Amino acid sequence: MKLIPLLGLAVALSACAAQPPANVQQVGMSKQAPNVVAQCIAQKWAEKSQQQVVSQNTLANNQGVDVYVPGQQPPNGAAAVVQPARSGSGTWVGFRASGAAGSQATGDIQACL
Repeated sequence: MKLIPLLGLAVALSACAAQPPANVQQVGMSKQAPNVVAQCIAQKWAEKSQQQVVSQNTLANNQGVDVYVPGQQPPNGAAAVVQPARSGSGTWVGFRASGAAGSQATGDIQACL
């Protein structure tokens, strides 16, 4: 009988995990691992801007990474949000805009998918 509340909690948590992060628009999916996609995005932005790009792990083992647009800083800056796909294998990628950063950044993200 004590397992029913635990089961309810597990169902509630899995429903929350299936939701996209707040204020993030989906850019696309990739068959590559999240850390590979995040590294590609960071490299493209760094080479293009000649500025430092900040990335922040959001899940263990580099499975979730926020890659910040050059000149943006954690926690609220514009960033590519890279996470494992919610179902199946691969990687889900979104973009969290902040201010004017956005349109060109999403094109760079798509090149890494």
